[in-house]
Amino acid sequence: MPELMIKLPSDVKEIIGAFEDAGFEAYAVGGCVRDSLLGRAPSDWDVTTSAKPEDTKRIFGRTVDTGIKHGTVTVLRGKRAYEVTTYRIDGEYSDQRHPDKVLFTDDLKEDLRRRDFTINAMAWSDRTGLVDVFGGKEDLERRLIRAVGDPYERFSEDALRILRAVRFSAQLGFEIEEQTQMAAGQLSYTIGAVSAERVRDELMKILLSPRPYYLKKAWELGITAEVLPELDRCMECGQNNPHHIYSVGEHILHSLEHIAPDPALRLTMLFHDMGKPDKKTVDENGVTHNKGHAEVSCDLAGVIMRRLKFDNATVSVVKRLVKWHELRLPETKAAVRRSMNRVGKDVFPLLFPVKLADTLAQSDYMREEKFAHYARIRELYEEILKDGDPVTLKELAVTGEDLIERGVTPGPEMGRILGEMLNEVMDDPSKNEKEYLIGKYAGK
Repeated sequence: MPELMIKLPSDVKEIIGAFEDAGFEAYAVGGCVRDSLLGRAPSDWDVTTSAKPEDTKRIFGRTVDTGIKHGTVTVLRGKRAYEVTTYRIDGEYSDQRHPDKVLFTDDLKEDLRRRDFTINAMAWSDRTGLVDVFGGKEDLERRLIRAVGDPYERFSEDALRILRAVRFSAQLGFEIEEQTQMAAGQLSYTIGAVSAERVRDELMKILLSPRPYYLKKAWELGITAEVLPELDRCMECGQNNPHHIYSVGEHILHSLEHIAPDPALRLTMLFHDMGKPDKKTVDENGVTHNKGHAEVSCDLAGVIMRRLKFDNATVSVVKRLVKWHELRLPETKAAVRRSMNRVGKDVFPLLFPVKLADTLAQSDYMREEKFAHYARIRELYEEILKDGDPVTLKELAVTGEDLIERGVTPGPEMGRILGEMLNEVMDDPSKNEKEYLIGKYAGK
């Protein structure tokens, strides 16, 4: 851990200084302090102060009332925005998210006491230095996620904190402290009451972390039983097959670690085999098979992503990748062109990292042969792109307007003719000539 000195951005230093000049206390607080002590560049800087919201608005000309009920005012500095929150004590959390009421206080310790984990309950100002009343610095050194005070109280206030414990563990590579973990497991059933959007956001932070495999901890604690039960079925689904060495769930978790931290790609690996439990069969030799699981996985991906309120664009890309992740092609340009058309030219290249991650999470059986095949398909794909071979109707030398001029009525007949033209030029791109195609398919 670096020497105990936090370099505040000039804006934050000026904000804290303005409060102190006006007779109030103010500190950088929370994640920015944690990340600074870890030698990381904070993405956001939050400030806590003894000043009431009306004082904050008086001291700073440009502000926005982003959470005035709970004491939060956003201070604008140039193009940057900084959340400033009054020291507060939270009341009851009847909705397991927001306190029913808050009481403002002049005691920084009371404000830090309400926070989730010790590593997020530290404050800093250049005048005072580090304020760490709950052992956050020590927990950083011990690489521990530990709740502030009684973990049952912290998780009862906001059930999402249970999933956040796993998220911080995955992001930082820390263990969850024993009592905190015990409380998380016993209260995991309460997370079902948390909004889908909040669950989705935390889940994505785990998936996009350097350790997406830590999602297994969410399964062990019973969290996924509430928010992603489809994964639980996969964790319990064994695979007795020469291509596999893990259960379906373990294979999924390992595959996540072999692909770039891109949202669509990580989601694809999460969902790609979720249909396997529904398609599991065992042959006379005791070997398991899951024929047709890609279609079921695609359907499940759609159901789960809609349940978690993902945007339509992400759902579309992920579903197509899941549907085609098992795609097997002859090593010919014609086959690759047709697959680019079927899968979608935008999505097709993403199948390469998906297939690689899938294979790396399998056994060594035929691994080199699989890699060689993927390399040959990629080579053909890149040649197709380089040559500009047509694979979509937009790339045909003939348009619908051309056919209308030839007397073809818009509708099914036009669609059939264009489809036949495209089929021919995908087999032989040299045939993508307007005069030839019209003469053959629309000549009078």
